[in-house]
Amino acid sequence: MTAIDPETLGTATDRPFAFDDRALFGHPRGLALLFVVEMWERFSFYGMRALLVLYLVNVVRWSDARADHLYGTYTGLVYLTPLIGGYLADKLIGTRRSLVIGGCIIAAGHFALAFETMASFYIGLALVIIGTGFFKPNVSTMVGQLYKPGDRRRDAGFTIFYMGINLGGFIAPLICGYLAQGAGFRHLLESAGLDPARSWRWGFAAAGVGMLVGLAVYLSLRERYLPGIGLPYRTTLHSGARDGTLAEPPLTTAERRRVVALLLTFVFTVIFWMAYEQAGSSLNLFADRYTNLHVLGMSVPSSWLQSEQPFFVLLFAPAFAALWQALGARGKEPSTPLKMAIGLACIGGGYLFMVAAGRLVDTCLAGHGSGSCAVAGPGWLSSFYLFSVLGELCLSPVGLSYVSKLAPARYASVLMGAWFLAIAGGEKLAGELAALTSRMHSQAAFFAIPVVAALVAAIALALLVPTLARLTGAETA
Repeated sequence: MTAIDPETLGTATDRPFAFDDRALFGHPRGLALLFVVEMWERFSFYGMRALLVLYLVNVVRWSDARADHLYGTYTGLVYLTPLIGGYLADKLIGTRRSLVIGGCIIAAGHFALAFETMASFYIGLALVIIGTGFFKPNVSTMVGQLYKPGDRRRDAGFTIFYMGINLGGFIAPLICGYLAQGAGFRHLLESAGLDPARSWRWGFAAAGVGMLVGLAVYLSLRERYLPGIGLPYRTTLHSGARDGTLAEPPLTTAERRRVVALLLTFVFTVIFWMAYEQAGSSLNLFADRYTNLHVLGMSVPSSWLQSEQPFFVLLFAPAFAALWQALGARGKEPSTPLKMAIGLACIGGGYLFMVAAGRLVDTCLAGHGSGSCAVAGPGWLSSFYLFSVLGELCLSPVGLSYVSKLAPARYASVLMGAWFLAIAGGEKLAGELAALTSRMHSQAAFFAIPVVAALVAAIALALLVPTLARLTGAETA
């Protein structure tokens, strides 16, 4: 069986059953399988992400700047390798094999981190980076392959799929954070005669277990719900090839214009993720040092606040999916670039809450010097996380859908990898920006930087909407 190119389908017998399957609330049942698989992969990623900077600063005793630099490099590489993994999937092994290879390598990386030596630490990071390159672009590509061209369910389908990402992201910091930082779990370790100071290894190991669970679900159900989806793309014999070899036809003018439109929007995703990914670095440390973590009479681990963004996604994603579908049915749905501009404006506005929280901390530090200044209520971070998620839902899931709609079929995984390359740039810039906190004397001034960057980018992208509409052949902006 060969992979099916949605752009060349003709009769109903040519189409995979997924195109006509509406059993999952109007969507293909294969979407549920990919939802679960991605949920567990993101459980592994976000579980480790919630711990990384805190582990380096509090256990390994690195400086903030050094930890933030490593965080930015690591997360940047995690989103850089999908470009290579996408190319290999498109040209050689197909997305379904790439998924399995990547999942196995990711799990091995998390288990390596659990050994808590610096050698195993770097080996573990390297394995997670490589494994994500094989895994990440291809699961998103397979979601796009469930829908035929022009299917209005696509944006809503990607928003539902995006809930899987965030369900894993919501659960992971709670479980991994409790195992690494929770006083109750450390007491259990001590009662069992184990060293409570080694609790971090349990948090890292739990992330690896999550990845293995996702792989097991995928392997057991893929033939039932994803037949023909994710196999290697095969080109037809080019009319100009005289030696009997397979040759790829060149991109058409319309395809080239669509690729240019994609690359233009990728520039703005860099800015968004630079602002968004402060969550794992500067905002994580802000929660650990400057936020009052006593809630309802108990002290909660700072890593638990990392669950707020995915929680808000789970809360609002169904509403956004319904909104896009309803507006699309009426012909009033905003174009994807305009949605992305709105997303940038949301996250830029959300940082105003952090500017206000930063002023509280600045006042305390000015009066108490190096004393404890956990004076910011958790509501400031929660308010920012809410607005960042509203922006995320306007940019990230519809951006994935945009790539799957505009990318030529034979370059689908490569261009999905390029989308993650843009995220990689944002992740690296996020680490560099976070490292500035140790050199700036004002928390408020630091948080003003992403306010300005995101709002300027939002205005610029909004002005580009008509140009992008012409490049993609859209009738309206």
